[in-house]
Amino acid sequence: MRFPWPLRYKTGIKRWDWTWEEPRSTTLSEQEPDPDAPAAADAETAPAPPAALRRRRAAFALGATFVVIVAVLLLTLAGGGGSSPHSAVVRTGARHAVAPRLDATEEAALVNHREDAAIDRVLSYTPAITEGGSKGKELALTFDDGPGPYTEELVGVLNRLHVHATFFAIGEEERYFSGGTRLELRSGDTVGDHTETHPMMAALSRHDQHEELLEQIARIELLGGPRPRLFRPPYGSFDATTFKELHAMRLLMVLWSTDTADYTLPGVQAIVQRALAGAHPGAIILMHDAGGNRAETIAALPAIIAGLRRRGLLPVTIPRLMLDDPPPAGRPIPTSLAGD
Repeated sequence: MRFPWPLRYKTGIKRWDWTWEEPRSTTLSEQEPDPDAPAAADAETAPAPPAALRRRRAAFALGATFVVIVAVLLLTLAGGGGSSPHSAVVRTGARHAVAPRLDATEEAALVNHREDAAIDRVLSYTPAITEGGSKGKELALTFDDGPGPYTEELVGVLNRLHVHATFFAIGEEERYFSGGTRLELRSGDTVGDHTETHPMMAALSRHDQHEELLEQIARIELLGGPRPRLFRPPYGSFDATTFKELHAMRLLMVLWSTDTADYTLPGVQAIVQRALAGAHPGAIILMHDAGGNRAETIAALPAIIAGLRRRGLLPVTIPRLMLDDPPPAGRPIPTSLAGD
């Protein structure tokens, strides 16, 4: 803090010298006697100082008082003024310190860290899930086989309805439709691993399963997305080798509790009815954003979400579901849905 007065720090004297109007006098013991000065008189006989000197002393005292008041005000304003959003401010007599405020990027990183930790906790007792817990009001909408020509439109509908979802993307599709995945990432959705080429995993060697998983992960990271922590097997096909590879890569297998079969193009009302029929706390609902014409799925989304909200159900991503309401331990490990 800068003071508007010429403060001086005297060499050899460990204090600030506030007497800038006139030089600081030496102490009586340091003063040399003046041989021509008259003998000192006692207090009763000493002559009174002249009026000019009294006025000077009074003005000096008033000025010193003003300096002290202004200095206190400046120190108070400096201590109680604004602070940067990344520094905590502790005020005298305050009960609590003001917590540092996070910007949007820091807040997102903190949420991602907590959700990753939640996935790790679930992985500590199961390698695969079909649904979350049943204690809350959350469920998850999931979409497979993208990105594709309908993906951006589908994500746009979710954004207008203020809903986040989980997308299981195919790596090779990123060569043509990466704009859909980029929009998912910007929108706060979660992107999981659906392999590089969409094969039956149980029919592959360990090396080929490893490559299918790893190549898709690399593509998502090259797009600027976080490393996927979730995997959905194409056709629901997997085996013991798949579990070994998932364990090495810290991937949680996410299956589903409700399949809308929207890929068969059953009609908008059928998709809505199937989604709502299987909706309950912890449900994981399967739909598709690519792999064919997805106009029916897009048209069904507003009615599905409105129906969920009427029941008090909240659509969230799989990581958020694992954080807020994970499945309980002790459930049987799912077997391949493809009959492998």
